[in-house]
Amino acid sequence: MSAPHLRHPGEDALRQEWGTVGENALRLDTATTEELVAALNRDLSGLYILFNQLRKQYWTLSGRDVGQVVEFLEDAADRLAEMTDELAIRVVALGGVPVNGPKGIREHAPLRIEAGDVYDLRSSLSNDLDGYATLAVQFRDHITLADELGDNGTSDVLRDHIRTIEDDAHDLEKFLADDTLVRDD
Repeated sequence: MSAPHLRHPGEDALRQEWGTVGENALRLDTATTEELVAALNRDLSGLYILFNQLRKQYWTLSGRDVGQVVEFLEDAADRLAEMTDELAIRVVALGGVPVNGPKGIREHAPLRIEAGDVYDLRSSLSNDLDGYATLAVQFRDHITLADELGDNGTSDVLRDHIRTIEDDAHDLEKFLADDTLVRDD
């Protein structure tokens, strides 16, 4: 049997257990914040997955017309990282623990993780576009949820980022419309 991959510093070091939602300085009731934390953790999982896919493609990209695609992948991954930070900080403000680690991400994943193999650029970007579409729909649903629950702060954070998700998806559509992505010479 292999050694566990998780390190537990001990009960005396534990500030908050994963999966719990405690008091918050925003004075929102716990039932509301539990629902919002669960929604944001699904968003965070999707952002993590998409970020990792974009980075993998950036590392393995090949083909004749990769210049603009490389730049897009690098910049888009940076934007996803910024979104992830802001959403994770909001989860903490709501009294929750942001999703983290492979197990937590898989548990909340709203989209499928691309296998570890390297695929042709068109297939990978198409998969990314599906991921962006999933996140856009999910962000819209979670904006509505936050509005219904009276949490304008969470709604604003999500609204700040949905435009970026939609813009990046549009850029991917433009790349996919370019026939040269299918050539690998």
